[in-house]
Formats: sequence, C-alpha cells, structure tokens
Amino acid sequence: MSEIFEKDDYFKIDPECHMVGDSEPWEYFPGVQMWWKSIDSVKRPLTLGMPPSLMKGLEPFELVKQRDPEFLLMFMDKYGVDIACLLPEAMMDTTGYSGRFCTNGEMAKAVEKHPDRFMYQPNLSPIKYKGVKNTIWEMEYWVKEKGAKIFKFYPPEDTYINDPDLWPFYERAEKLGIVLDIHTGMSWVPPGKSKYSLPIQLDDVARDFPELKLVAFHMGYPHCDELNMVAMGHPNVYPCLSLLAPWAFLQPRKFAKILGEALRFAGPDKIIWGTDTPGFGFQVKNSVVGFRDFQIPKDMQEGYGYPEITEEDRRKIFGGNLARLLGIDSTVRRIKKK
Repeated sequence: MSEIFEKDDYFKIDPECHMVGDSEPWEYFPGVQMWWKSIDSVKRPLTLGMPPSLMKGLEPFELVKQRDPEFLLMFMDKYGVDIACLLPEAMMDTTGYSGRFCTNGEMAKAVEKHPDRFMYQPNLSPIKYKGVKNTIWEMEYWVKEKGAKIFKFYPPEDTYINDPDLWPFYERAEKLGIVLDIHTGMSWVPPGKSKYSLPIQLDDVARDFPELKLVAFHMGYPHCDELNMVAMGHPNVYPCLSLLAPWAFLQPRKFAKILGEALRFAGPDKIIWGTDTPGFGFQVKNSVVGFRDFQIPKDMQEGYGYPEITEEDRRKIFGGNLARLLGIDSTVRRIKKK
C-alpha cells in the first residue's frame, strides 16, 4: 500500500487522462513538429519551482511519457485515483487533418480491458471540420452502442465554442444527457488557435442549452475570472482544475487565488479535479498530492474573503461532483490495495 493511498480515502475521478499514441508516422508534418516543440515550453511552467520533496517515491519511468494505458493504471493505484476517463489525443490540425495521434478505437480497447477503472471519453473533434451531422452520428453511436457518458471537444483545432453551426450538435448532446468536456482558455500547443476557446463563449452555449453539462478544462486559464462569472450565472457550467492542480505546490499563492475565486463564484459543488496527464506518473502524483494537501493561506482567507477548504469540499472536488454528473457511486473505491 503506497504512502499516498494511506493518507486519504477520497474517491477520485480524473476527467482528463490523455492517450497520445504513436505520433511518429506524422512527424514529417510541420504542424506536428511545431506541436512537439511547444511541448518543451509547456514543461517549464508545469515543473519550474518543483520542490525536491516531490521527487520522493517516484520511479524513473514516472518521469517519462508512457503510451501504454497499463502504466496509467499503475499510477492510479499508486496515487489513489479510482477512475480515469481516457481521452485519445486527436490534434488533427497538426497533420493537415489527415490523421489522429490516437483514435477512439484505441481508447475503447483500453477501456474494455479495464471497464471498472477506465471510462470511454471519445474525442469528437474536429466537429465542424468533419461535419456536424457526422459528429452527431458518432456521438449517438458511442452513447447507444457503448454506453459512453462523457465526451471531449477541443475547439483550438476546429472553430469557436459558440459557432452557431455547432448548435445542432449541442442540441443533440443535451438530449442524450452526456457530459461534454471542453478545452477552455489559451491553446498551449500551436498550431491550435486560442481565439476559438475563450471561456466567455461558453455563455452562449450554456444559455441556449441549459441542461447540457459543460465541464471547462483548465479553469479557462488565464481567463479564470471570465469562466467563474459564466459558471456563477449558469448552473450547468463546471470549472475543472485539470493541468493547474500541481500549482498547489509550484505556485501556491497563485493557485490559492485561482481556487479561491472559483469557490467564491462557482462554489464547491461545481469545481472538478483533474490531472491532464499525457502519460506522466509525476503529473498524477502532483495533481493528487497538490490538491489533497493544499489549504488557502490564512492571510488570503482574511484579506480576500476566500473560504477555507473543508474535507467535504475535497470529497466533492476530487470525485463527488463528477460522479454525480456521470451517475457513479462515489462511496465505492476502485483502487487496488497492495
């Protein structure tokens, strides 16, 4: 039994576990080369300031991107994550829309091997480019034939979140009762376009489709305030801490402001935890331990009026809120004890 697991009994669902696949066949595309070069820059804000204590207990392979979902399962057991929604990385804009890094079919094989630990999360992108009717057909297939409950839309490779041409898709998604995860905020990896994913655009979608459950990845960073205001006004918009949770270690006061503002405007019943790991074990660890051990400093509670994070808040954010949206019993742990 790991030290991490012994310290908490929070049921955890990760809505953003990326399957990157084998991008080697596509690496001759300039867009793919641009994407991978940007990844080197992304590592800087995600690791700069990492205290040496975070390296304790890490195996060397946890610092290397792992393509095999079996490694993810190992990380989940080690750090106490019950369920992962597997997300195949498409990034079709990098290949001139000629192919995907990883397919929904590859994702399905992993889920069907471990259905108690993994959930289908088909990547529907690019919706407009491949055709709204085709996307609706695909979504209905996954819901009716496979029982999928959660899907991903990545606007930076496609179109604006509030593009009117997407309204038939949103209407059908609402009727099917799915959870729709959407990348919000800046695009971290060119050639994706940041202008397509600004969180203010969710205001239009949430207004016209009030029963559609919308999860906004990355807290809309750096436009967190805009997302909080949208979430405050729309009960169906859920800010997600994916990618940012390790900042509880790396930039604790910045993270305190991001989370404190979300608690003020959206409330603890709507915030969702996540890792955004592309196969790194250390990303899972930092996201778990970061949020589990974090508390908003007293001076920021007093100076900004941020609430103290309670044990009940942690249970809701780690897994309770998303479990409620997905109809999952969060009282039953899934991790394997050693």
